[in-house]
Amino acid sequence: MGLMLNLNDLYYFVQVVDHKGFTAAARALKVPKSSLSRRVIELERQLSARLINRTSRNFAVSDVGQELFEHAVAMLAEARSAEDVVRRRVAEPSGPVRFTTVIAIAQFVLPDLLPRFMARFPRVWIIQHATDRMVDMFEENFDLAIRAHSDPLPDSALIARRITWVPRYLVASPRYLEDHPVQDRPQDLSGHASLMFRGLMERTWLLHKDNGERTTVPASPRLLSDDLRTLKSAAEAGLGIAALPAFACRADLQTGRLRRILPSWTAGGAEITLLATSRRHTLPAVRAFSDFLAAELPTATAP
Repeated sequence: MGLMLNLNDLYYFVQVVDHKGFTAAARALKVPKSSLSRRVIELERQLSARLINRTSRNFAVSDVGQELFEHAVAMLAEARSAEDVVRRRVAEPSGPVRFTTVIAIAQFVLPDLLPRFMARFPRVWIIQHATDRMVDMFEENFDLAIRAHSDPLPDSALIARRITWVPRYLVASPRYLEDHPVQDRPQDLSGHASLMFRGLMERTWLLHKDNGERTTVPASPRLLSDDLRTLKSAAEAGLGIAALPAFACRADLQTGRLRRILPSWTAGGAEITLLATSRRHTLPAVRAFSDFLAAELPTATAP
């Protein structure tokens, strides 16, 4: 068997491609630009192939260079995984975990979970970003993302881990229901004041039954908002009927502040998925947080 390629050369090649040039890669790695150039030239010599077409003004990865880049990224990830297997046996998870999450999970679920995780792993610190925007995890340097989605997520290089399904319940306050009773049929919702998530179902209730039956009912929005706390507060104040994720109204249903309407129907729901970047998801602190979320989120978001 011939000599294997130098893993360091592959690493430097990946960095040059990732940073779209030798100058930017040298600056990021804090190594001389000439050193990077020599390593890539040596890699090209061993492979007898031009990997990067470069002039004083242009930088372009060749077709064969792009194929090598994709394989090299996977090889480096496996090398990091192999190293982490050993390090996890001798070292407690430590360091930062940067993650992004949908706002509803940040508001209603994570305030209880994060303190428990941080007490269990005192050497890990958390950097949380709450947004409903689909962030670019590589570009914005996030290790993990918690997404809530009704449609399948787009294909990407991210590692997706399905967590659970969360239904949306139709709820209203006892005061509202005393003045505006709702019978047992979805059609009875027509004409009721609705408190609706902006951009989701602004003019129509799309209802799902346990047996798979679906129906739509015209809605009369009195309040449109993209903030679940606002919608829940409005429902508690007796302003109308809201469709809330089960975890957002669970405590209110238990105390009677809210009542569920049409209990055999839901206003759809959302899949909760945990996303990880393929290049850093095996870091001990990130893996510990990922495993914790995978174990705890199903219970924390359950009805």
